[in-house]
Amino acid sequence: MTDTTPVLPAQSLPEQPLPPAPISPTVSVPELSPDSELAKLMTAFRVLQMQHARVLHHESSARGLNATDARFVFFLAAADGEGVTPKQAGEYLELSTGAMTSLIDRLEKRAHIERRPNPEDRRSILIHLTPSGSDIAREIGAVYTAAFRDVVAPAERGRFADAFDRLGVALDRHSRVTNGVADRA
Repeated sequence: MTDTTPVLPAQSLPEQPLPPAPISPTVSVPELSPDSELAKLMTAFRVLQMQHARVLHHESSARGLNATDARFVFFLAAADGEGVTPKQAGEYLELSTGAMTSLIDRLEKRAHIERRPNPEDRRSILIHLTPSGSDIAREIGAVYTAAFRDVVAPAERGRFADAFDRLGVALDRHSRVTNGVADRA
């Protein structure tokens, strides 16, 4: 079947500013009033999530990466030089084996990571950061470090870290319940 739609010459449209982005509605916990402290906390958390996504996208893009690439670099940086298997990284990033292979190939081609034999299992490999990959983790991480330094007083940092750890555990636990998966703990 042949497309018979006429091709019109390209027209130059006048530059017009984009409309403002929609504002996220305030979503409160049903049993609480919208002005409660928990609702305020939920709104602040959503705003933080959106800003984190923007920063990660911007900082990754500035280095020729996408956000998943950067998340993988941070995961490797957290391994403290020990390296991780592709399977461990795929589970953490929730990627299929094919997507993980593509990610590893892409970052290896750009010399941000390297494959090394796994001394514990000669059938597998470990992925390690190169100096270039470590630089990326340090540069992007510096943006977050500076923001925390600006906002969280030194005396409060331990409490914040503990609260974030507990929140992560609680989110994981509640997500499992919501998705019908039994708690493995």
